Order: sequence, then C-alpha cells, then structure tokens
Amino acid sequence: MNLSYPLPLTHSWPIYEAPLRLPLGHLIASISEPESPPDIDVMFQMQGVGIWQCDLQRGDRLSWTAPVRALFGIGPDEPLTRSLAVSLYTPDSRREMEELRAHAIRHRRGFTLDARIRRADGEHRWMRLCAMPVVQGRKVVRLVGTKQDVTARYD
Repeated sequence: MNLSYPLPLTHSWPIYEAPLRLPLGHLIASISEPESPPDIDVMFQMQGVGIWQCDLQRGDRLSWTAPVRALFGIGPDEPLTRSLAVSLYTPDSRREMEELRAHAIRHRRGFTLDARIRRADGEHRWMRLCAMPVVQGRKVVRLVGTKQDVTARYD
C-alpha cells in the first residue's frame, strides 16, 4: 500500500453483533431508524459528525445521516449508491480508501483515514473517515462509522 498523504490515523477492533446493544447499537440504528435516540444524533451533529453504514450483504447498500449527505453535497432525496460516493473521492484518496476498506474486510479491522473529496457541486473538502467492521461469526457483514468535515485542518 503506497500511502503518500495523509497516513491512516488509527486502527480499531471489529464490532461483533452480539454486544451491539448500548450505546453503539443505538448509534448504528440511528442510521436507518427514524426514532433513534435524539441525544446521539444531536451530539454528533453539533460536532459536524455524520454516521454511515455499508451493508455488505445487500450489495454494498449505503445508509448516511444528514451530515454525511451534506458533506458530500448529496440532497436528502437524491439516490445514494456506493458507486456515486466512491466517484466523489479524489483519485489518491479513492485508492487509499479502497485499499484500507479491503484490508478492513479481509482482516476484520477498522481504520481512520483523512480523505479528500470533490462534492457533487465541485467543491473540494477533506473528510475524516472512521470505519469499523461489524462481524457475525467470522464474517464481516457491514462497515459502520463516522465521516466528519476536517477541511479547516488542511486549509
């Protein structure tokens, strides 16, 4: 893996399905359940952090909270596909993200990466991507995590 800029920040442990009760279970549920605990959503939104999920068992189906959609410049009613999301990464960041994603799935380990994206409106942003695998048995079934605009740290 040739990581020229910026380097991955950390690695994390996988999440196993059984312990997904509190609080992480609510955090992950907030992606797809409208009645998610408002304190978690508000806490993350106040810090500009959005929550995301990629369901590997359902064709890489994405679920993003409003802050992630806003970061990428994708409206709440616009269709969301992984191919669209990946196309918005700059080439170097896309390559690094895909390599780390494959490693995370293969080795059941998470990662954090600062990646550069080009929003749907053409504006460039820096995003801190945190990803954790969700494991059932010994198989990664989902990736979950956060995305945060960190452009101010690079400007």
